[in-house]
Amino acid sequence: MNAKIFTSSHEISPLTMAIIASRDKEGRLISYILDESAEYVSDKSPSKLIDEACMFFGSSLKGRQEGSRVISGFTHKVPVSIDPASGMYFLPTYSPTSPKCSWLSHSHVDDVIPLTEGDTEVLFINGKTITLDVSYGSLTNQVRRTAQFRYRLNSRLHYMGKGMIAETPNPFDAPNIFKNERD
Repeated sequence: MNAKIFTSSHEISPLTMAIIASRDKEGRLISYILDESAEYVSDKSPSKLIDEACMFFGSSLKGRQEGSRVISGFTHKVPVSIDPASGMYFLPTYSPTSPKCSWLSHSHVDDVIPLTEGDTEVLFINGKTITLDVSYGSLTNQVRRTAQFRYRLNSRLHYMGKGMIAETPNPFDAPNIFKNERD
């Protein structure tokens, strides 16, 4: 990773590609945050940062997980939609309660590449890569499950939107309100 910006608070955004679990020199759990154009280090755990991002959009990590379970039918390591309107769907690499859990933005993942047993490389759409201590099969499954969840949630939102959004009137169907008053 390049030069890192140390921060006690960092806002997860659509530019965030990954939140990677790590340990500082004293063994405390910290996060490396990989954005499109910068890298940050936070003294908070990855799941705490995801929880704060969910709270910003009106829920909690636990609430988003419960909603994801209902929509997807998945029971563990469920992906979450922090904000579907901006494409913020994140997937955990381990159980979110595990100190090994990192979070990846589904919108930024381009490919998952197997390395040695137990390690996997993640290629992002901007060409950056990271290596994670998670099996290729597990991570591939998480990416697929997130795509399935994303499709189901977007289908619900699209269906609901059809019945709730008024149609834009066609100006050619309306009476001509600009007609000259002398006519």
